[in-house]
Formats: sequence, C-alpha cells, structure tokens
Amino acid sequence: MDDVHIGVLVAALVSLILLSAFFSASETAMMALNRYRLSHLADSGHKGAKLAQRLLASPDRLLGVILVGNNAVNFSASAVAGLIAFRLFGEAAIAFAVIPLTLVVLIFAEVGPKTVAALYPERIAFPVAHILAPLLTVVYPVVWLVTLVANGFLRLLGISLSGRRHRLSADELRSALRQAGSRLPVDSRDMLLQILELESINVEDLMVPRNQIEGIELEQDWDDVLTEMATAHHTRLPLLRGGLDNIVGVVHLRRVFHLSRDDEFDEAALFSIAREPHFVAEGTSVVKAMKDMQAGQFRFSLVVDEYGDLLGLITLEEILEEIIGEFTRSAPNMGDEIVAEEDGSFLVSGSAHIRDLNRKMDWDLPMGGPKTINGLIVEHMEDIPTAGTTLLLAGYPVEVLQTRGTAVTRVRISPQLVETVGVDTDPPAASAQ
Repeated sequence: MDDVHIGVLVAALVSLILLSAFFSASETAMMALNRYRLSHLADSGHKGAKLAQRLLASPDRLLGVILVGNNAVNFSASAVAGLIAFRLFGEAAIAFAVIPLTLVVLIFAEVGPKTVAALYPERIAFPVAHILAPLLTVVYPVVWLVTLVANGFLRLLGISLSGRRHRLSADELRSALRQAGSRLPVDSRDMLLQILELESINVEDLMVPRNQIEGIELEQDWDDVLTEMATAHHTRLPLLRGGLDNIVGVVHLRRVFHLSRDDEFDEAALFSIAREPHFVAEGTSVVKAMKDMQAGQFRFSLVVDEYGDLLGLITLEEILEEIIGEFTRSAPNMGDEIVAEEDGSFLVSGSAHIRDLNRKMDWDLPMGGPKTINGLIVEHMEDIPTAGTTLLLAGYPVEVLQTRGTAVTRVRISPQLVETVGVDTDPPAASAQ
C-alpha cells in the first residue's frame, strides 16, 4: 500500500472511526430501549419499532452483528493508523500510534456515541434498525458461528440461555406509575395504584362493621316489618330472625315494592323473592371477595370469623370507593364521621376506618392492627379510656371526647406534630387527664 496517498489513508481512518461510533451507539441504543414503550409503538404500526422489536427478539444475534462489525472496524482502524504512522514517522512510530488512536476511539467512538444513545435511544435505535437488519442477513454465517461458539461457552459455565422475559412485578409497576409524572393524569395514576393495593387488602379492612348493619327483623309485627322496609336507607337488606346472628336471606327493596302491590303480600311472599345470603371468611382478600360476588352476582357479602359469628359486610360500593374515592353519602342516621374544626383539628367517629381516614385526610395512622379509631385507641391504651383522655398516636394528638359502654364513640384528632413524626405507638406514650 505504499502507493496509496496519505490523504486517502486518513480519510479511511476517519471513516472507520465513524463506523465504530455507529456500532457503539447502535449497541447502547438498542439495549436501552424501553421494551413496553417499544411494544406499544410496534402495535401502533411504527416501522422502526417493529424492526427493532424483531431484532431484540434474538439479542445474541443482534449483539453478534454489532460486535462483529465494531471489532472489524476497530482492528482495521488500528492497522490503518499504524500504516499512517509508519508512512509519516517511520517504523519506530508504529508502537506510539496506539496511544492517540486509543484516545480518539475512546472519546469519539465509544464514550461520546454511547452517552448520546443512552440519552436518546429511540432516535438512534429506530433508524439504525433499518441498517442492522440487512447487515445481519449479509454477515449471518459469521454471526451464526460466533453466536454458536459463545453460547456453547456460556452453557459450559452453567448460564441459562432461555432469556429473561421483561415482566413488571407489582412493585415495579407501582414505581413506574409513580414516576410517570405529567404523562399520566394524577386521578388515573391514583386509581391504578389503588387497584394494585387491593391485593394486599382484606375484607375486614373495608367492611361495614356489625353495629352499622341495617336489616329487617322478621320476629316483630308485620306492620313494623313494612315500616322498616319503607324507611330503610339501603336497597338491599338482610332478613333477620332473632338478630344479626341468624340472617335468613337478602331482599332487594325494588322487588319488594312491586310485590307489595299485591294484597296477599306476607312473609311467605317476601321469602319468595329473597336470595340466600353470601358469606365470606375474615382474612379473605378483597380481590377474591370481589370475584366471588361477581360470579354469583351479589352486591354484598357477609363477613364471618372462624366461629361463624358475623363481623360485618363488604359491598361492591366499598370496594369501588377504595379505587375511585367516595361517591356515595352516608346514611342519615349514621352522622358525619369526620368534622373539621376551626382550630385545624377534626372530630372523628370512633367507628371510622383507619384506612378511610388515611386516604381522605392524607394521614399516616398505623394500619397493621385494629381497623377503626376505637380499636386503635383501645389497643394503644390497653384499657377502655374515659372521656378527657389524651394520647399520641403516630405523632397525632388525640383526645377522647365521648365513650359509650366499652367503645370510644368520638375523638378529636389534631394535625401531626412534626417533631414526633414516626413516634412509636406503644402504651407508655399515652397520658390521661
């Protein structure tokens, strides 16, 4: 090559460095593509995305063609650089040509292109896919041989070649949703997060407690039964015979009103339109309970403990409200569970669910134990407190305002104290006045 002009050699060296930069950027861009966005774009008809997805389906072949090309141009660049050094400075300069060439390749063919590719993978990966695909076809025999030898070596090392499929776990999906930012509306993101949380919620977390269940007692005068149905606050009601421990059916009041036009409407007629009650065990996940209700077309299920005693009932409305927020009003005779005071504190019913309070008020009350404010206070105090007792729960000053029998019925909760955020809720933290 003594007759080749030095300018041609320099141009060849520059071209080889540019080719090295192309392969380096291609490798980083293809590997940095978001597989889920790539799948979405491919399904939407994006040609570059479709081609990139096809190449990534066989990552060993894709890396094979990129590395074969990259190493070929790097070795060629090294040879051309040595030849240029020999032509310009003699045989002794060949060894010294490695140092500047290494710096040039490192900066302009490795670090620079790979940094840009990592920042803008789609802008680079989709165009280069149109070049890599035909190039893979041309050099396929070489790539096949290289891949065969490399995979054989990996198998000897006990490395599985089945490939790790890109699947998001629930925790990873939560993180992805939280990091979506402005790309996803806040309301939609919160609903999706709540749906993911349903897997960790049991029916007792959302159930209407036993003392708030409204039913129709059949062991009373028939006129009283009719009055109870006419003044009920819910459309579906359990039928009781001797109390909540003996639920004999569930009726829909709309069907009752149609049937009540008949002069012969009596208990037997009422039972003719009643459905068998559906029971679910405590500890059952909300997701399973919802699937069971969907399969049996129930609107609510009765929650029972290990002894068969009624604990409460879980409704589809409660489950939906856990996902999209509250959209129904409480029954008139139940009162407001949360009332804001002018001093920034809140009057809270003792039967209020801790999960509801945390969601509605953005509080951080502990949810690992009792489900209601009353239960949390009683567990915290290890006793039934009297009115006027004050305590600190997870940094929230709580004052017991009213008790009835063995339950706390009304408390005042003040804003969380900054200096006590994360405070333990062991009984010694409580004080009585």
